[in-house]
Amino acid sequence: MNSALFIGLFLIIVVGLFSFGLAAWPASSVLGMRIQSLLGRPLAERKKSDVQGRLEQVLEPISKAVPKTPEELSNLRLALTRAGYREPHHAHMYFGIRGLMLVVGVAVMAATGVLFRAPAWAVVVVGVAYVLPRFVLKRMISLRQLAIKLALPDALDLAVICMEAGLSIDQSMVRVASELQPVHPDLSDELRLMNLELRAGKPRVEAFRNLAGRSGVDDVRALSAVLVQTDRFGTSIGQALRTHAESLRTERRQRAEEMAAKTGIKMTPVLALFIFPTVLIVVLGPVAVSLWVNVIPMMSK
Repeated sequence: MNSALFIGLFLIIVVGLFSFGLAAWPASSVLGMRIQSLLGRPLAERKKSDVQGRLEQVLEPISKAVPKTPEELSNLRLALTRAGYREPHHAHMYFGIRGLMLVVGVAVMAATGVLFRAPAWAVVVVGVAYVLPRFVLKRMISLRQLAIKLALPDALDLAVICMEAGLSIDQSMVRVASELQPVHPDLSDELRLMNLELRAGKPRVEAFRNLAGRSGVDDVRALSAVLVQTDRFGTSIGQALRTHAESLRTERRQRAEEMAAKTGIKMTPVLALFIFPTVLIVVLGPVAVSLWVNVIPMMSK
């Protein structure tokens, strides 16, 4: 029963990760466009691959069957935006994947017989399969926010250089977004979207606040507040960006020092549970065997 349970849980995790991976690799991404350009496909075929189209057709009816509230849908769209998925169909694909994981979990449990022999374990496995996409999405959000946080000081330095060369703040952000695309695509996409909002006529203050809300990064929110105050009071934007970049680098160095200081404490349980018993076995093992062979028989006599 345990082997069947582990096999069913493994199949559920593999199917879930594979489905979420297909959903996380849109054909309109930079990597997808480059791969399809190397294959010589026309622009009309680059927008949506056949695999993604078929996946959407499969997941759409399942997504409609999954119960959801307007508040949950709104929170999901915000989470998907922070993970880098802004298309409307991404929410339907997410709910479709959750429903598919639920169906696959029930089918695997029924096929292996666990559903009838151990219904409690079957409920646990199916529940894990249903909530697995949520944990994967949170992990993707955390990784993207970390990438944006690490890329922000470089972006600010580049913006300061552009402004010192004579560009305005809007032109500097356009230049920074284009230059950071190969190395920091996540931050580049956020800046590019902010530039599009500015071109559409949104006030600069609102565009900065939207940038902070979409990313969900505290450093970006602090940068947005600095830019809003600078724009409101008319102070030097270049000096403000330079000071903020220095503070971010100092904070990043302090964070690294904190993680390095925690290493010794985190290694203590590992040493106590794994390394120290092994050393005792290696050092005292021969002595214990000698005592068992030589001393204990003499004492029994």
